[in-house]
Amino acid sequence: MQQSLDRDLLIVLHDVARMLRTRFDQKARASHAMTRAQWVILSRLDRQPGMSQNEMAAICEVEPITVGRLVDRLEARGLVERRNDPSDRRIRRLHLLPAAKPILEAITLERESMNERITEGLDQKTRDIVIDALLTMKENLTNEATTGDQFVQAGE
Repeated sequence: MQQSLDRDLLIVLHDVARMLRTRFDQKARASHAMTRAQWVILSRLDRQPGMSQNEMAAICEVEPITVGRLVDRLEARGLVERRNDPSDRRIRRLHLLPAAKPILEAITLERESMNERITEGLDQKTRDIVIDALLTMKENLTNEATTGDQFVQAGE
């Protein structure tokens, strides 16, 4: 039974994701005295400027109040600012400030380095197969979420 669990896709996938989160937490703390969650917010805003805190909370899979506290800290460091939504005064949109650029560059370098470390020994064809398989799994879960099952769509 133990051997079958060692090769169980869900267990291995969960273990790899947990280990990646742990490594990124360590890197964020060590290099910029930040959290992985703050890195995620900066990275998402770099790709999708102007998100609301509620939208960010859904992507990060946390409560809006948690994102609010994380953004408070990023705002205090001069990395993010909240701007009023032009069409709905109840919504505040999140935007990066120029001071975030060097941290985003560090995040990119760390992501690229981590990608190289975790795929060491895999040729490009195998890497492509793994990525395609994971994207298919993500799509399957996303489709399942939209058909009314109890799963919540994560990521994008």
